[in-house]
Amino acid sequence: MAQEPLQKEQVAIPEILPLLPVRDIVVVSYMILPLFVGREGSLQAVNEAMASTRMIFLATQRRAGDEDPSIEDIYRVGTVAMIMKTLRLPDGRVKILVQGLVKGVIKEFIRVGSGYRVRVEKVEEPEVEELSVEVEALMRTVKDNSEKILNLKGMASPDVMAILDAVTDPGRLADLVASNMKLRIEEAQEVLEILDPLERLRRVNELLHRELEVSTMQAKIQSQAKEEMSKT
Repeated sequence: MAQEPLQKEQVAIPEILPLLPVRDIVVVSYMILPLFVGREGSLQAVNEAMASTRMIFLATQRRAGDEDPSIEDIYRVGTVAMIMKTLRLPDGRVKILVQGLVKGVIKEFIRVGSGYRVRVEKVEEPEVEELSVEVEALMRTVKDNSEKILNLKGMASPDVMAILDAVTDPGRLADLVASNMKLRIEEAQEVLEILDPLERLRRVNELLHRELEVSTMQAKIQSQAKEEMSKT
């Protein structure tokens, strides 16, 4: 049986956490994904987390190529995550499975050995107590556009659509859709930093609309190319 995702209400978040800078991805709450850790400071952060609460703070680097990013090269808004599993690899790296718990803002960097600990302020997002007609329409539009894009890419499945349909929280829907889009790091970070769930969903809908236009054009080009090849 699959492990039940942790809910942020189930755990107490420490104020100070080891920092794991991540490259080429922006991690959001509830997201579960594997990460490969090999840099000395990052391995130190994982070891420290595993020796205490298993919690770690994930913040994205501004430039993926930086092997030793300075504090100026790390975005301040990131995600508190729980390390669910670890696997030490023969090449010295560690593969970890993490789940995002809650959004946080770095308030202070504390140098420790070759890495950092960070003082984190947990972000409490405003709750959407009642879904208005406008919000329900926006959520349906986001789900419909997501389905259209998945169909164009041949990736739609009943399981995927069931997951989308089951989401009733605007902020969580925005995070789920954004985390599965091929956004540039700057765009994904922009979405992460929008604290109001409705504003975040509106921004994701704008990005979805652009992606739908691109995917539609891509499908048209591929179809034309196949027609040309069939004539030769």
